[in-house]
Amino acid sequence: MVLPVSSISELGWLVMLVILLAAHESAAESKNGFVLDDALVPPHEILNGGPGRDGIRSLDYPAFVSASDAKFLKSKDRVLGIELNGIARAYPIRILNYHEIVNDAFGGHAVVVTYCPLCNSGIAFDAKVDGTRLEFGVSGLLYNSDVLLYDRQTGSLWSQIEQTAITGTMKGTRLNALPIAHTTWRDWVARHPETEVLSDQTGFRRNYKVSPYPDYARNSALYFPVTAHNSKYRRKSLVLGLEIDGQFKAYPFSEMSKSPQEFLDEFQGQSFAVRFDKKNKTASIVGEDGDEWPTLISFWFAWYAFHPETEIYTAD
Repeated sequence: MVLPVSSISELGWLVMLVILLAAHESAAESKNGFVLDDALVPPHEILNGGPGRDGIRSLDYPAFVSASDAKFLKSKDRVLGIELNGIARAYPIRILNYHEIVNDAFGGHAVVVTYCPLCNSGIAFDAKVDGTRLEFGVSGLLYNSDVLLYDRQTGSLWSQIEQTAITGTMKGTRLNALPIAHTTWRDWVARHPETEVLSDQTGFRRNYKVSPYPDYARNSALYFPVTAHNSKYRRKSLVLGLEIDGQFKAYPFSEMSKSPQEFLDEFQGQSFAVRFDKKNKTASIVGEDGDEWPTLISFWFAWYAFHPETEIYTAD
C-alpha cells in the first residue's frame, strides 16, 4: 500500500512531534546528567546551582599539615573538626567553600566530609555503605538550597542534610553521620594540639584567602528558594540540630545564649547534656556515657526547610 503524499507529510509531522515531546520530557527529568524522574523529592524542586557536575571539584587526595605549619589559618577562622581512630583533623571552611567535599580516610576508615556554604552545614559521613566504599562528588544541583552529593560508583544523588540518597540505585539509603565540630581554629587546636590540618596546597588554583560568598552570611537573602519558611528566628541565625529516631529538635544559639553553658535536656525518651560555647559560636550534645552525638550546626532557614515539624528548645 502506498500512502498519498499528504498522508506521508502528516505522518512525518506526527513522528517529529512525538520526538520533540520525548526530548522535552527527557530534558525535564534530568539535570547535569542525573535522571530525576525517580526522585524522592519533586524533581522541579531540584535546581541547578550554576556549576555542572564536578564544576566544584571535590578533594579526593587530601594533603595535611601539622597545626604549627598551618600558618594560613587565623584564630577565628572556622573549621570542621573530626577525631576518629586516634586521629584529629581540621578542615578549614575557607577551603571547603571552594570544594564542598573531601574524600578522606582515618586509619582505613573511609570518611566523606561535606560542607554546604549556602546552608552553613558541615556533616561527616561514613563513606562505606552496604560494604562498598563510595567516593562522592559535587553534582552541581541543590535541593532546599542544600548541596546534592553524588557517588561515583552508582551515580545516585544524596541530600546532605537529609543524609539520604534521593535518586538512583541507592535511593532511600541513609548515610551514617559522624560526630563533627563546627568551631573556630583556636578552639579546635586548643582541644587537639596534635591535630592535622587540611593543606591549602590542594593542587587547584583557588584564592583561599577570599570567600566566594563574602556577604552571604550577613544578610537575609537566599540565592535559591526553599520549600518551608519560619520567621521565628533570623534566616541565617545559627542552630544546633538533633535527630533521634526520625524526630527533630533545634537548639537556636540565641536561646542557648540565655541558658547555662551546659544544661541537661530530654528528647524522645533520651537524656543528654547540651554544651554551648558562645565565644567560639559552637555547640555539641553529649550522651550519658560521655560520648558526643552526631549533630548539625546550620543556618535556621536550612534546618527548618528540611524539618518544618521540628521541636524547638527555648530558654526558661
